[in-house]
Amino acid sequence: MNAIEVKDVKKVYGSGQATFEALKGVSFTIKKGESIAIIGKSGSGKSTLMHILALLDRPSSGKIALLNQDTRQIKNSALNKMRNETFGFVFQQFFINPKDTVLSNVLLPLKIAGITNRQRKQMALEALEAVELSDKANNKANDLSGGQKQRVCIARAIVNQPEIIFADEPTGNLDSATGEKIEKLLFNLNHKKGITLIIVTHDPELAARCDRQIHIKDGLLLEGI
Repeated sequence: MNAIEVKDVKKVYGSGQATFEALKGVSFTIKKGESIAIIGKSGSGKSTLMHILALLDRPSSGKIALLNQDTRQIKNSALNKMRNETFGFVFQQFFINPKDTVLSNVLLPLKIAGITNRQRKQMALEALEAVELSDKANNKANDLSGGQKQRVCIARAIVNQPEIIFADEPTGNLDSATGEKIEKLLFNLNHKKGITLIIVTHDPELAARCDRQIHIKDGLLLEGI
């Protein structure tokens, strides 16, 4: 089964002389359980592509199918619910509330999903255990190291048991040893839990660990999949 199917997707910003075509018609599929690297220089269109794949933006034309469902036919309210239930996100910037506890940060997607207090605490603790941070649950996020903060982000990404994780330069702010631990954690989730992993990266070594690579330049794929 395909996790995501992309057909002739284009994205245009602006109009008239100010028109900029960020994506010029890209097509590929990502199967459930695959790990995929999206590679391209700054301005290549890779971030635009990730935002569209993650349903954070809509294409100007073309089709995105998520788990065989055409997303053009889904209303925005239902799209938000689908995104919260289906996706987990890990970014280069940690995007956690430094003044809240580790547990509170991980609970956030479950609050949005309307999970009951008791159930969401149990789910959050299980996610923290998966990233080996159970002992830090009541610590303030601000007191953690960079690698620990990224593990909190991964716990938050997996707490709603997503089918797909999007990771945008997930090791970009980390030293090489810590980055290696984060990579191992992400690929373990991919291999052991069957979570589809989509990584946007400049790092050729990280990209090489993925099942396949999508190279993008000037809004076009250099190598079709």
